[in-house]
Amino acid sequence: MTDEQLAASILTGGRLRALVLELWQRTRIDWGFVTDRLASTFRKETWVGGHDRRFVSEVLYGMVRHLRRIDLAIERGRKTKRAPRDLERLIALLVLDKLVTPAAAARVEPGLDWNAVATVDEAIARERKPAVRIALAASLPDWLAARFVADWGADAEALARALNQRAPMTVRANLLVNDRDTLATALADEGITSRNGAWCDTALTIESRTNLFATTAFQRGAFEVQDEGSQLLADLAIAARPDAKQIIDLCAGAGGKTLAMAARLGNRGAITASDVDGNKLAELKRRARRATVSNTRAVELGEDGRWPVALDAMRGKADLVLVDAPCSGIGALRRNPEARWRLVEADLVDFARRQASILANAIELVAPGGRIVYATCTLLRVENQDVVANAPVEALPLREVLGAARAAEIGDGESLIVTPHRHGTDGFFAQVLTRRA
Repeated sequence: MTDEQLAASILTGGRLRALVLELWQRTRIDWGFVTDRLASTFRKETWVGGHDRRFVSEVLYGMVRHLRRIDLAIERGRKTKRAPRDLERLIALLVLDKLVTPAAAARVEPGLDWNAVATVDEAIARERKPAVRIALAASLPDWLAARFVADWGADAEALARALNQRAPMTVRANLLVNDRDTLATALADEGITSRNGAWCDTALTIESRTNLFATTAFQRGAFEVQDEGSQLLADLAIAARPDAKQIIDLCAGAGGKTLAMAARLGNRGAITASDVDGNKLAELKRRARRATVSNTRAVELGEDGRWPVALDAMRGKADLVLVDAPCSGIGALRRNPEARWRLVEADLVDFARRQASILANAIELVAPGGRIVYATCTLLRVENQDVVANAPVEALPLREVLGAARAAEIGDGESLIVTPHRHGTDGFFAQVLTRRA
C-alpha cells in the first residue's frame, strides 16, 4: 500500500489507527525516546509489515516534531475553545503532510474547518516576531526558539526548520577494511544505492531503505553507522595531534569516535575509551572486534566521579584528549525530536556545569604540549563557547589546524561548527584547546 492508502485507512479506523494513537500516548507520558517506543512495539505487534512500520514510524515522529504547529492548526479550525484530541492531532498531521484532503478529514471529524487547518503555515508566516514564528513553524518550546534567535540571529529560522526534518542515514567506511569507493561498490552489489558525503572522505549517505545491519558488508566490519558531522569530530581530533601515541576518548559512549580515530590511525598508538556506562563500553568492545580495531581499551568510570587506576595513571601523559561532552543534544533533534519536550531551560545550567567539570578532568590528563578537543552535539553558546571561555585553556583557531579554506568550510575559522541547514549533518561544535601554562 502507498502512504496515501495507509493514511486513508487511518481515517476509517482499525488496528493501524489504534497502534499509532497508542504509540503517541505512550511517548507523551515521559517523552522517552521514540526509537525505543517503536522497537518495543514492533517486537510485540508482529502483524505490522515492513512498509507499514516505516509509515507508522514517520507518523509518530511527525506528531512529535510538529506538535505546536498541529495544535495551532486545530485551534484555527475550531469554532469553540478546547484542547485538541489525539485523533484530531493525527488527522491534522495527515492533512498537513497532504496525505489526506481536508474534505476527507471533514467526513471523519466534521467539527473542524479543515481548510483552515491545512493553511496554518500561511498564518505562521505572517507572524512578525522571529522567536514566536520559529517556535510555531518548527514546533519548539518558546525558550529554545528565543535561544536560537539570540545565538544564531538571521540563521535562526533556517537552522530550526532544518533540525525539524528527518535525518539521512549516513555510514562511515572503515578504513581498516576498505575505503569509501570500495564500500559503495560492495553495497551496490547488495542492491543498496548511496552517494558520497560532502565533507568527509569516509562518509556515505544511504539512499535505499533497507536493514543495513543485515548486510554482508556490515557483518565483515566494512562500515559503521555514523553521522558525517560525528565523523568530522574524530578527524579533527587526529588532525589536532596527528603524531599522538596516547589518546583518551573521555566520554566515549559506545565508541563511534573511538573506532573512527582508530581506523584513521591504522591501529597505531593507543586509545583509552572511558565512560560511566559499562553497557555502552561493552558495546564498544563488540564493535571493535567486528571492525578489526586493536589499539583500544575500555575503562569504566565510577559514578561517584572517582577515576579507576588505569585512568589515574595517565594524568599528565595523554597527547590528545577528546571530550565529546554530555549535552542537551539540540544538534541531534532530527534524530531525537522528543528531546525538545523533555528539556527545560534550567537544564542548560546543569549541562554547562557538568561540561566544565569534565573539561577540567581532560586538562588533568593532557601532557605538556598535548591537545584537547572539546566537542558537543548542541548548538547553544552556553554549552559551547561559554564553557571554553571559562576554562583555564587556550583556544587554538581551527584555521591553524586545518588551514583557512577548510576551516571556513566546516566552521567559522575559530571553531568547527556544522549544522543541518548549512552542511546536511547533525549539529556539532568543536574547539581545539591547549592547557594554559
